[in-house]
Amino acid sequence: MFARVKGGVFSPARIPVAIAVVVIAVCAVLADHQNKIVSDQVDRADVLAKVNVVRAKLEGKINGNLQLARGLVAAVTTEPYMGQQRFGELASRLFNEESQLRNIAGAPDLVISLMYPMAGNEKAIGLDYRKNDQQREAALRARDEHKLILAGPVDLAQGGQAFIGRFPVFVKSAGNTERFWGIVSAVVDVQRLYQASGLLDKDLGIDIALIGNDALGAKGAQFFGDERVVKSDPVMTDVLFPSGSWQIAAIPKGGWPATPANAGRLRAIMAVAAALILIPFLVAGRLINERQRNYWELNRLSRRLELALEASAIGVWEHDLETNYLAWDDRVNEIYGREADGSPRGYSDWAGAIHPADLPRALADFDKAAADRGTYSSEYRVVRPDGEIRHVRSRAIFYQTANNSPRMVGAEWDVTADVLLNTDLVRAKQLADTKNMELETAKVRIEHIALHDSLTDLPNRRYLDQVLEDYAAKARLGGGYAALLHVDLDRFKHINDTLGHAAGDAMLVHASSVLKSNVGDRDFVARVGGDEFIVLCTVHGDVSQAAVLADRIIEQMRRPVYYHGHQCRFGVSVGIAIDNGSGADARQLLVNADIALYRAKRRGRNRREFFSGELQSEIVNTKRIADEILAGLERNEFVAFYQPQFDAKTHEIVGVEALARWRHPDRGILAPDVFLKTAEELNVVSTIDRKILQQSLLDFEAWSADKVGIPRVSVNVSARRLQDEELLKSLRDLNIRSGTFSFELVESIFLDDNDDLVTWNVEQIKQLGIDIEIDDFGTGYASIVSLLKLQPRRLKIDRQLVDPIVNSPQQRQVVSSIIEIGKSLGIEIIAEGVETMKHARLLKGLGCDILQGYAFGHAMDSDALRSFVRSRRLRVAS
Repeated sequence: MFARVKGGVFSPARIPVAIAVVVIAVCAVLADHQNKIVSDQVDRADVLAKVNVVRAKLEGKINGNLQLARGLVAAVTTEPYMGQQRFGELASRLFNEESQLRNIAGAPDLVISLMYPMAGNEKAIGLDYRKNDQQREAALRARDEHKLILAGPVDLAQGGQAFIGRFPVFVKSAGNTERFWGIVSAVVDVQRLYQASGLLDKDLGIDIALIGNDALGAKGAQFFGDERVVKSDPVMTDVLFPSGSWQIAAIPKGGWPATPANAGRLRAIMAVAAALILIPFLVAGRLINERQRNYWELNRLSRRLELALEASAIGVWEHDLETNYLAWDDRVNEIYGREADGSPRGYSDWAGAIHPADLPRALADFDKAAADRGTYSSEYRVVRPDGEIRHVRSRAIFYQTANNSPRMVGAEWDVTADVLLNTDLVRAKQLADTKNMELETAKVRIEHIALHDSLTDLPNRRYLDQVLEDYAAKARLGGGYAALLHVDLDRFKHINDTLGHAAGDAMLVHASSVLKSNVGDRDFVARVGGDEFIVLCTVHGDVSQAAVLADRIIEQMRRPVYYHGHQCRFGVSVGIAIDNGSGADARQLLVNADIALYRAKRRGRNRREFFSGELQSEIVNTKRIADEILAGLERNEFVAFYQPQFDAKTHEIVGVEALARWRHPDRGILAPDVFLKTAEELNVVSTIDRKILQQSLLDFEAWSADKVGIPRVSVNVSARRLQDEELLKSLRDLNIRSGTFSFELVESIFLDDNDDLVTWNVEQIKQLGIDIEIDDFGTGYASIVSLLKLQPRRLKIDRQLVDPIVNSPQQRQVVSSIIEIGKSLGIEIIAEGVETMKHARLLKGLGCDILQGYAFGHAMDSDALRSFVRSRRLRVAS
């Protein structure tokens, strides 16, 4: 493509045209360039003429103003001690002349004290040039160089800008020497000077910039005009003054023209001349080029045909059907492995080279084409003289010569590579099909593993999530409802801990077998956790069907399972949720069933529970209380209330029990029955105990400081806190004084259990000087053996045993027996729940040591307790 374009452009016919174009172009460029130079020179001369007018005005105005001031300087030299009045008279004569003087100031010893006119220039009086940063340099320069110094533009103390000509004044002194008198400053108003010089004339036609502030010429800074003027190759000239110079730079308004004004007209003339020269050349060249193009096209087509035959490696042959004469070209000889020597070939040469297995078919194809005088097409193998086998494809057509001689003319080409490639492709396809089958099998296996539990082969939680929505929808379409049973194994951890995980795995497999044997073909069983299963089934009309299924599962799970000679028993708790058909998210069934399972476990395990609206409300309320408890702990809403304890004989206060109360922001003070159960589930009871203990210590220290007289504080300690390995360290850090605090241990802590850590912690607590008390005695599991083992300081009889003693002799006898047991073991006895003074008298008679209850005082906060103790003392004293 590129070659063709290159040949068309640079053909011999177009060489004269190309030379003419080059010559014309060079001439046009030179003419245009010369025109630009001449135009620029004319423009710069015009600008220079205008600049010279402005320059002359500037020089005349500045020099004229300075010359007016020289007369005053001469007068000051002869009258160095003249005052303001005399100075004003002389200066006023200068202002009668046409000038741009704004004022003239005299500065004896470089401090301005003489001024004309005074009006409007009062602020300049007293200006010390030596202390003025802007004017100091020019003033000192005039003094030191003994000559006029033109400074500016300068910002004036009285406002505005001006050029200042500073004349140093020297007067004769004794000994015919000169003394520096000071400086006379002629202040030339900037704007008036610019206006009078034509710089501000809008019709000036040029943009001007002035350079050389303080008359420093090219060394000075630009002080007038746009910086663009200086950067735009301006016309430059100097403005000369007696003490220096300025540079004035100028360009036409809007900058130098990029194109001369006559450029368009000149270029049009050159274009017309070029056209008159080139058109005859182009017409002649086009005719010559057309002839050459036809010649090149003929050569191109011939060459393409030759290259196509050579590139295709196709051999051409001709067969005379009457004589069996066969003509092969060089490429056919090459295909058959024969010498390309132009020797004649016969029918036998062709047939003898064909592979014996393919010869019958090849001959049949050829004979049929010859008989039908149609198209011949065949593919066969040939055996070369060296034994190499090649695959050949042959195509031919029938035709007759001018003398009606029947002939077949055709072409043959070697397709061995295609055949081998096709064979390889077939083999590769077979291999790919085999791999695809293996991958499909592996994919099915991976999907099965991903969606099933490896131990029980039951569907897992992921599989359940996929089918749950569809299962519920299909159940509704079938006229029923989806029921979801959440099954959790009870006592499974005990089996794992005692017999090992292998036994636990066996129990899980057994549980999965029980579940699968109790559901139908359309039901769904999945393992969703360690010991948790889900059963999906469909119920029609009566939801009791789900209850029957759950009961059957519970019954079969109760049966013992034998593992390696060990009898294993476990049960199940089942939570049941029924789809109500409301169209809600089916995954809510999982949440509802989990809530029901939670209720079943709380009610004793090994049972079933249905989800209901009331149950949901209870769970929501429990969740709300749990959230409020956690927030309350963060906001320190749990506080200590104290119920006093009294000596049964003297009714003196012998201690207090610290009780946890919740100062709820909306519901007020709440007792433990509102929050304790939820706090235990949240595992924050130990945290509450710790906060109550810390607050009790602070309150006890405050009471001791105020001499309130509280001997001892009893604080409740939970079972979980007793099992805390860090308990003793935290107690030592509190530095509790010996004998001032007691820890109440709830009897239901199972003191009879052999818990070495609890027992050790209790002993260490006693060594820290903290007494041990047994709370709620008579309602739990403590025995005489445990009392002997623990050796508590006090034992508190539960209110359930104390309350009936007024009306029940049998109950009185029970309480009496407990008191006798405690006395015999050296344990002090506390009775709680003493509601009336009759209770107090009976308990005193039975030998009880300490009384606690509403008959003596309610639970109260620290301040109320302080007031309560003081009021009792006042009553006793009165």
